[in-house]
Amino acid sequence: MSFSSEMTDQQKISKVRSVVMKAGEDLRQSFPILKHQNFIGASILFVALVGMVLCAVGYAYDYLPVWACIPLIAIFASLTHELEHDLIHYMYFKKKPWAHHLMMALVWLARPNTVNPWTRRRLHLHHHKYSGSEYDLEERGISNGMPWGIRRILVISDQLMTVYLRPFQMYKMIGLFIEKQPEKERKSAVISQLLGFIPLSVIYYGLWYIFVIYHVANGIAPILGQSITWSTSLIKAMPVINFLAVVWVIPNFIRSFSLQFISSNMHYYGDIDPRDVIKQTQVLNPWWLMPFQLFCCNFGSTHAIHHFVVKEPFYVRQLTAKTAHKVMKEVGVRFNDIGTFKRVNRWN
Repeated sequence: MSFSSEMTDQQKISKVRSVVMKAGEDLRQSFPILKHQNFIGASILFVALVGMVLCAVGYAYDYLPVWACIPLIAIFASLTHELEHDLIHYMYFKKKPWAHHLMMALVWLARPNTVNPWTRRRLHLHHHKYSGSEYDLEERGISNGMPWGIRRILVISDQLMTVYLRPFQMYKMIGLFIEKQPEKERKSAVISQLLGFIPLSVIYYGLWYIFVIYHVANGIAPILGQSITWSTSLIKAMPVINFLAVVWVIPNFIRSFSLQFISSNMHYYGDIDPRDVIKQTQVLNPWWLMPFQLFCCNFGSTHAIHHFVVKEPFYVRQLTAKTAHKVMKEVGVRFNDIGTFKRVNRWN
């Protein structure tokens, strides 16, 4: 397959979409079970949640060591992130609201260190409309466009750091985001942003900060010849906090860091036309990023496909990636443009 240099960008985008959509249709003809999208989505969620619970039980009863429990739960949690992404685009149970919203709640419970899925829906659909621009709050919130250094690493590591380390910039970002909302929706957009972390994310970060501060302080104090007297209630609570850290908090820290590291570096920012899907993302899948890909469902390799064909479930994108990559490469989508690390996500 070859493409004329005279093809417009829109023609190239249309060509990619037609090829990718046909690959998905052919796959469904070969494997009719793929037509049962609601069933598959619910089944993946069931497997992910049961897998997380079984790992937690195995760890609780000393059948599963901590070094195996944490990465296994992180992998199961990464499945729930992909499901959330599909749910945001109404790919499961669109005609059964109770089932749809139940899935939304469960995927947030599995990975609480993010805004709730209903708030994220607004952010993500906005991201598709303004990808790569200053209005793209979703990507800018996870460090896209920031110079590399400790500050950017901290923002990638912790959703709250994006506010702690750049409060005035975030205030401006949110203002730009609200500015682009329809006038009748602006008030609800403000409220959703303010309440997006309540209650699960507040609980998650409370546990995370207590866990880190307690163990870091206990590690440093003897080196400095000091001792720390903790409250009796905290000492009694620490076994529970330690357990939750292993089975819920740390796995999601690993999952979200991997995802945000990949996502913030595969999206371009600042010097592209938000309507030009070819330049919104790259395919980022070098071998040395495999440890990160493991904990984010191969996001770097398949997410760029989603920007062309939005309504394709994540598992279908995985199965049609080879065909998609071929046509994407031919129209000019970049592959493994590592120079973007130096260019701070700029295309040029």
